[in-house]
Amino acid sequence: MSSRFFTFSAVPRGPWRVLDQITVSGPSLPSASHIRVQAGPEAPAPSDWSLRGITSHERYVERAEREALAARQVGLGQPGHTCAALIPIRKNAAWWGLTQDERRRVLEEQSRHIRLGMNYLPQITRRLHHCRDLSDSEPFDFITWFEYAPQDAGRFDELVRELRQTPEWQYVEREIDIRLQAA
Repeated sequence: MSSRFFTFSAVPRGPWRVLDQITVSGPSLPSASHIRVQAGPEAPAPSDWSLRGITSHERYVERAEREALAARQVGLGQPGHTCAALIPIRKNAAWWGLTQDERRRVLEEQSRHIRLGMNYLPQITRRLHHCRDLSDSEPFDFITWFEYAPQDAGRFDELVRELRQTPEWQYVEREIDIRLQAA
């Protein structure tokens, strides 16, 4: 049985070695040398810091988009995907003041978030974790975990750069970009 609950922990040794940790906006996180991803609700092993999230249903995807995504995307853990990125994000109060249909308009009609992402499938895989579903006191609203092959690192940079230039990113108040390599 797979878990929907995940903990991302900064540890002295672990399966993912931190290559770079950049604070894009807002307060930073303490530097980390390795990251451990733990599935399940058990208490995480001791660490310098931990972030928690839960996978959930798709909230802003329409049926045709869901079908197109399902036809192109593959799961995490693909052979050769030895690079990863952990990107926690917190959006501002203005974002959460929008209704769901207003957020959908910003996300897809204005920013083309889903369409942009589809341009990078299946080479870049991802799993989105919702933090607000656990508690309003979580430091981030979303944690996205990406995996890709070393030869696709430039394409991943391109994807992130494109997304950060969209109207949706005007609502981001905190973002950390942690790049990793399988240890």
